[in-house]
This record gives sequence, C-alpha cells and structure tokens, in this order.
Amino acid sequence: MKIIIAGAGEVGYHLAKLLSFESHDITLIDNQKSNLNTAENKLDIKTIEGNSASISILKEANVQNSDLVVSLTTSETTNFITCILSKQLGAKRTIARISSVEFIKDCNDIDFNSIGIDELISPENLAAEEIKLIISDSAFTNTHDFDNGILKMMAVRLTKNAPFVGKTVMEAASVFPGVHFMPIAFKRENSVSTLIPRGNTIFCESDLVYFITNSKGLKELYNLMGEKKKNIKNVMILGAGRVGSKLSKDLSDQGLNIKLIEINQAKANDIAEDLKDLMVINVDGRNVDLLVEENLESMDAFIATTGDSETNIMTCLMAKSKKIKKTIALVENMDYFNLSQSLGIDTLINKKLLAANDIFKFVRNGDIVELAKLNDMDAEIVEFIVNKNSKVLNKKIIDLDFPLTAIIGGIIRENKGIIALGNFEIQLGDRVLVCSKPESIKKVESLFL
Repeated sequence: MKIIIAGAGEVGYHLAKLLSFESHDITLIDNQKSNLNTAENKLDIKTIEGNSASISILKEANVQNSDLVVSLTTSETTNFITCILSKQLGAKRTIARISSVEFIKDCNDIDFNSIGIDELISPENLAAEEIKLIISDSAFTNTHDFDNGILKMMAVRLTKNAPFVGKTVMEAASVFPGVHFMPIAFKRENSVSTLIPRGNTIFCESDLVYFITNSKGLKELYNLMGEKKKNIKNVMILGAGRVGSKLSKDLSDQGLNIKLIEINQAKANDIAEDLKDLMVINVDGRNVDLLVEENLESMDAFIATTGDSETNIMTCLMAKSKKIKKTIALVENMDYFNLSQSLGIDTLINKKLLAANDIFKFVRNGDIVELAKLNDMDAEIVEFIVNKNSKVLNKKIIDLDFPLTAIIGGIIRENKGIIALGNFEIQLGDRVLVCSKPESIKKVESLFL
C-alpha cells in the first residue's frame, strides 16, 4: 500500500516504523526537519519537509495515488485540513488524529465522511478506554474486548499457585468440563521469544500468557490462575492531563472513589471546577510522604498518567511497595516494557502502540474488522470476517493449512463467542480471531481473502 503519514512526532514515527517493516510504500511529512532526521537515518521511507495541510506538499507526496493518509500532528486543525484536502485530491482513505473528546462523543451528530474524513483517532481516548478495561478485570495485566466483550483477550503472569503450572495446554483444558478459553501466546520469564502454544506446550511459573475467552471462560481463568477477582473501589490517579482527567471522570461516573493528584495548581483548580464530584489534590505526586498523607495505602489501584514516563514508573513502583493491588503506568518509551514489568508494575499503557493497533486494521488485507498487538509480545490478534472467497470457508480447523506460528483463538457467530477446537467447521460470516507472529501474517491473510 502507498501510505502518507503527516506528523513525525512519537505516534507518527512509531507508526511509520511499524509499517515500514512490512514493506509498505511510506511517505512521512513534517514541517520540522529535526523531526524527520531520525526517520531518514533509520527507516527505509520517503520524507518531505513541509506543512501537510498544503496542496503542493500533498501533491509532492503523490497523494492522488495514495491508499491511506493518516494525519497525526498535534494540531487538530492541521489534521482535519490534511484529510479533507487529501480526499479531494484522490486519496482512497483518510484518518485524522484528534485530542478533543468532544469530537468522539458527538461523532454521530457530524457526518465526517461527507467532508473527507473517514476515521477519527484519539490516542489519549484509547489509553483511557484501555485502562478502564484493565480496572474492570483487575487480576489481568492486559485486556481487550472484541465485539463489545463477546470474546475477550486477557493477559496474566502465572504465579506458583496457579493449578495448571507444570501441566500442558491439553491437560489444563481438561480440568473443566467444556472449553471456554484458549491460550494464544506465551513468553517465558527472562526470554524475548514469543511462543504460539500447541497442545503439548507446558505452562510454567512466571509465564506471561495471553488468553482468548468468552463469558463462561472468564471465571474458569480466575480459578485456573489461583486468583480471585479484585474489588477495585478506591483509585488514586496521578496527572490531570487528557488521559488522567478523562479517566477520572469516567471511573467516577462508574461509582468508583477517585483521588486525582495534580502538581500544577492552575490545572488542579480548573479540573476541580469542571469535575465537581472528584477529589482533586494539588500536591507533588513524586513525594511519597504527601501521597501517604492522602491515604495512598488505602487505595485499591494507583494509575500514573503524567507526561513523564520515569515519573509514572517510579510512582507506580512506590505504590506497589505500599501493597496497592493494581498499578498502571502510562509510558512513551517502548524500551521500558521489559524493565518495568520485571520490577513489578502490573500494567503498562503506551499510546503509540494503541494508536498503531487502531490504524493497522486499515492497512491489512482481507476483511479485517479489528486488530490488537500484544504488549511485550512479538505477535498480534487479527479479527477476520469469513467471506464467500475465503479459503477457510466450510472447512474444519484441523484441515486448514495453518502456519505453526499462528493459532485460531476464537470465533464469533450470531453474536456468540465460541472457543473452537479442531473439528469446528468455519462458516460464511464467522468472525475469526487469529493470533499470529509477523512471519505468518501474510499466509494467514491469504486464507481469508
């Protein structure tokens, strides 16, 4: 595909990097030469210095022959104009980054397609939604809903108390009558390799394991992990930026008791004025004694959402030392994932990765409705719709020419989530969740074309 990315900031550069690995024709536009230098030196892509909301710059990028234009600058106005012009000049599809929650909340009232904007994306909103899901399933380190929760992706690091440690996947599945969950990816402790499980794969203590489950399998997973669902009621949130303030309001609306910590007095006063039901506290969240004075130790969850990754990591580690049940840190640097998880933070959230997940489904082949990359894993889950030309149509899973580094995790049929085994026959209209490593995704896509 020919893809134009406007904005070489953190999100734009990260997306360009991921897409360039898959041999797409990428053009990156930014009005700051310094922002393009890293991309020019490290990525095999074309760069253009200039304003993406310029007709001449878009023509220089050959926008008329582009399959996708993604505008990810920090300016909503620039993103809107870039997409509108691109569509008028011949781009097949456009995506605009926004920061105002208002546009997402009122998107049904405005026909953005009619003006040339096919999709809206807010990394901050995606981060807030991801954290809300994790809070609702607090025993897990990562979670993602497919089709409004008909099937769920869950991640957990196994403790020595988990009853299936030392057992194979087949042995663990036999513990309960019927099968309502499926392991789809493993990573061993102190390993960088992602494993796609088979029946003889053994669960080991400290494994990071991703599962696909339906509503029946969720309780089974808790039992198999030797965990009980943690009741999250009192939450302390550090940082009143876009993520922190939206998250505070949403969790408060769900009935949770929220304490929002903000170091900037003016920002704290503004948030307190706008969100009158919240307790907003103007203190330096890096000061342990001040947080203890604000009853940190009575919190069920601590969520750090400041714009500084190091602050978020260190405060979460401090909160964990106070026996807080759940700690979540917003981080920008992808390199922090392995380090901080080994230190004991429950969950890391990265806006760049979430935005890339949301955009990736538009650059995949086949009928793809959703995509989720697995945190700290070299794998992704893709949700395909089976059409009349799909090679998997009317075939049993056991008879598919499926690569060993990919696995079918579940199937959605008639609004029901099914954990499908080898004798399950795939039908027209099924939505199939496949977990695949990068080297197998092309072959997997070819089965669903």
